[in-house]
Amino acid sequence: MSFDNLIFDNFNVILRTVLIGIMAYLSLVIILRVSGKRTLTKMNAFDFIVTIALGSILASVITSKDITIAQGITAFLVLVIMQYIITKLSVKSRTVSKLVKSQPVLLYYDGEYLLENMKKARVLEAEVRQAARSGGKSDLSQVMAVVMETDGSISIISKQSKEQDLDKLFSEVKK
Repeated sequence: MSFDNLIFDNFNVILRTVLIGIMAYLSLVIILRVSGKRTLTKMNAFDFIVTIALGSILASVITSKDITIAQGITAFLVLVIMQYIITKLSVKSRTVSKLVKSQPVLLYYDGEYLLENMKKARVLEAEVRQAARSGGKSDLSQVMAVVMETDGSISIISKQSKEQDLDKLFSEVKK
């Protein structure tokens, strides 16, 4: 193989990439529209993995001569159908839900860092303070609680929140 072939082999390869790329892209868009918004959410690690896998399949279908468009569409469908089945089961079964989804973690509450929870979540005090600043709070004196959500994002609950809302939140989030 010569160096020239590494840069450009022939127009057939380029034409195949364009045609397969368009077909794979349109197929993925149609499958995602039919499957609903949940397919591309970032609610938990499982959803994130499905999104990354869909992108990986799309790239493989477009760039590999060994993968047909039919195989790519089948792979898209398998992932989307599996995600649908798992999310449906997780709604119906607490056991499946616990296997697939993580629980929110309380990192800071009423002036105290919850160090054990922070250690398990691998979050530093500096990250909690940064999240407060990102939430528009100049310091933690304005914050009632900091929660790491199931998708890994960090939420800030200000001290101005209604007391009944906080009671409901803390019944859902284990200290």
